[in-house]
Amino acid sequence: MTVTTDKARAGTFADPRDLRAAWSVAAVFLLNGLTFAVWSSRIPTIKQTLGLTAGELGLVLFIGSIGSLISLPTAGRVVMRIGAARTVWAGVTGAISGLVLLGLAVAVWHSPVLVAFALFALGFGNGLWDVAMNLEGAAVEHSSGRVIMPRFHAAFSGGTVLSALTTALLLRLDVGIVPQTLVAAVVIPILMVFALRGFLPRTAEEGVEDAAVEDTDEASTARSGSAWLEPRTLLIGVVVLVAALTEGTANDWVSVAFVEGHHLPAYAGVLAFATFLTAMTIGRLVGPAILERHGRVATLRVLFVLAGIGSLLVVFGSPGVAFAGAVLWGMGASLGFPVGMSAAADEPARAAARMSVVSTIGYTAFLTGPTVLGFLGDHVGVLNSLLLVGGLALVALALVPATREPARRAEVEPEGV
Repeated sequence: MTVTTDKARAGTFADPRDLRAAWSVAAVFLLNGLTFAVWSSRIPTIKQTLGLTAGELGLVLFIGSIGSLISLPTAGRVVMRIGAARTVWAGVTGAISGLVLLGLAVAVWHSPVLVAFALFALGFGNGLWDVAMNLEGAAVEHSSGRVIMPRFHAAFSGGTVLSALTTALLLRLDVGIVPQTLVAAVVIPILMVFALRGFLPRTAEEGVEDAAVEDTDEASTARSGSAWLEPRTLLIGVVVLVAALTEGTANDWVSVAFVEGHHLPAYAGVLAFATFLTAMTIGRLVGPAILERHGRVATLRVLFVLAGIGSLLVVFGSPGVAFAGAVLWGMGASLGFPVGMSAAADEPARAAARMSVVSTIGYTAFLTGPTVLGFLGDHVGVLNSLLLVGGLALVALALVPATREPARRAEVEPEGV
């Protein structure tokens, strides 16, 4: 990655286009977070309305996650063909369609099958949306020379917080899921029209073409297939997988765990979810300064430990202690995913292919996580199933060196390696 300049550290952009693009990418991340939390904050309601067990809910979430895994491997190529902005629009179309169907499937038709189909559409659209906005974020990061990817993900988390708090209020007012999903389906595309205006004019495809002029051999490895053979890319993918499980477990199950495990009302479960998301947002806002000072490896090691401790407090603490645990868990889960995305995009010529690989591996967490947690929840309770997070943190601690910045890798690797 481009070395951060003093001017960039001071908080300015040398090129006004980079500043506009940064705000634009942040807005797209925020809207993605809003969309995600419209349905994820309703998970306890969905479970109760449809009369699902933890295992059955896990299966429904599993089917929804398949949509993401289908779209993610090809998302990088789609961006290279039609550009990031158009790929985002394709993702928005799928996600919003799924959101509307979800509301009707829960409240009108009471059909778990249709809920699973709706989540499939949501997941498919979100896979395209996710890779496109992360690639654009990486392009802005490289163009500006700043460590700003965590702040884009902070915008996503901020969107989830706003959406979760809105859902908590709607639950207190006894407003159903259908009005919420319909309003979101109208408002989010309108806001997206304005959000996408600042995307950089250069597409990912053009970036690869420029790199090919400088180094044809290197550009030839940018094919998505070849990235699956790179050990570092695969290790980064596993780190992102653990980070996604650490984050996704909370997204899917924290509110349920607080309601069923700590015997709190539904709105309090959503507030616990919002607490986690708020802490994660704060972590992503302050993350760039910490990363610039201490580097990716040291920072991620500390954060994964915090996530493990936080999950233990959620499981074994009183409701008050559990809320404090949600704070630590959220802070600990804040940077794993965005740092993994940045690490995958360290070399612009290979960014699209590597990010598709890393995203696909990472999103496997959203495929396996709900099913595993649901199975454990049926046998040991949803609250106790969250102990899985602590074990996963230990795995991540051993693998985080794969995310090391290029300049720092040059310092620790022997010459010629």
